[in-house]
Amino acid sequence: MSLLPMEKILILGAGRSSNSLINYLFDHAEERDWQITVADYALQYAEQIVKDAKRGQAVAIDITNDQERQQLISEHQIIVSMLPAKFHPIVAADCLKLEKHLFTASYVSPDMKALNDRAKEKGLLFLNECGLDPGIDHMSAMKVIDHIREDKGLEIRAFESFTGGLLAPDPDDDNPWQYGFTWNPRNVVLAGQGTVKFIQEGKYKYIPYHKLFKRTEMIHIPGHGYFEGYANRDSLMYLDVYNLRGIKTLYRGTLRRPGYSKAWDIFVQLGATDDTYQMESVEGMTHREFINSFLSYNPKDSVELKLAHYLGLELEGPEMHKLQWLGLFDDEPVGLMKGTPAQVLEHILKKKWTISPEKKDQIVMWHLFDYVEDGVTKRIRSAMVATGENAKETAMSKTVGLPLGIAIRLFSEGKIEARGVHVPITPEFYKPILEELDQLGFQFIEEEVVLED
Repeated sequence: MSLLPMEKILILGAGRSSNSLINYLFDHAEERDWQITVADYALQYAEQIVKDAKRGQAVAIDITNDQERQQLISEHQIIVSMLPAKFHPIVAADCLKLEKHLFTASYVSPDMKALNDRAKEKGLLFLNECGLDPGIDHMSAMKVIDHIREDKGLEIRAFESFTGGLLAPDPDDDNPWQYGFTWNPRNVVLAGQGTVKFIQEGKYKYIPYHKLFKRTEMIHIPGHGYFEGYANRDSLMYLDVYNLRGIKTLYRGTLRRPGYSKAWDIFVQLGATDDTYQMESVEGMTHREFINSFLSYNPKDSVELKLAHYLGLELEGPEMHKLQWLGLFDDEPVGLMKGTPAQVLEHILKKKWTISPEKKDQIVMWHLFDYVEDGVTKRIRSAMVATGENAKETAMSKTVGLPLGIAIRLFSEGKIEARGVHVPITPEFYKPILEELDQLGFQFIEEEVVLED
């Protein structure tokens, strides 16, 4: 299907991750003859991003109102969904019915995959997973994998990949976690739940949730120091995404600063990250009472002593210090009327982990690739470190939004011919997107070494 001379782009959702995407599109709106509509349930959020842009407008939308949603989608040619993942299938169904192209940064769901053939028949592109993780991780990994497999004609023996959304180092910050919320706080609290699956030296390995944060590895990135990595839930899904069947090691994980995992494991062992039941009397609960609710009854011992004894911690150790810094032993009211343990914990953490306006975040991505050439095992390490400007112009927002914006521009210029449901794992997508990201300052530094037997 052909696009109209003036392309109308609709962005659904004006949350934190949308800011850089929308600014990028406005920067190219004049040359591409775009008219851009930003729609959000909260009109003020859309208005704050659009401001006085000549080629932009802000509108309010109730995404659950079928008539309202479909009417707005029908008036545009390119639809960008920055909504929570649960709404993507609804928007995708509308785009299929109304013959609109769809771009998202979210994972491809089974419902989305099922639309592939019909989208292809109608000449539509439904591009997914074109953000940071998933997104830049796909593209930067496939660039190296394709180089080894196609340029060298060799097989990948091992692939490891880690990404972290962190705080930028700040010598004036007293935060012992060296961490703050740069993304959805709920996802942070619930991270790792379920069973982790990966392959190590040809063996399938599994880590249950209650052991996850005890099984970490240290990763060194030259110029940036050491990071701590813990495994993501299901690395095995990438066997087919990256065509890696037969690989000896496949492992994907999340990066944090050293010491984070051991302290976070306290919440896991207590049961404070459980999201399956409602706690009682939350409306009158204090931080201290929240922690005490998971400990045995002993009116003579302090909460700190009971916790340290229960989990084998040193009373004056670094883990207890981290909890004290968060105010978890304070008599401050939680401030919720009701909630699960995970919801209560999230609410408490927001008080100290919500970053102030001047704070800078940092995105760290690291890949490892092993392959054998002429009987010698070689290793390529690839790393990207990006630092935000402040709490609004974040590295997270840029690395999520810019790949999507670049993909939309390339598509508008006729440089992407793919149709159907896709993720950006082919050269048609990753080569031009990575090249432009490199020009914008998001560079991967690669090094290759020979491993000794």
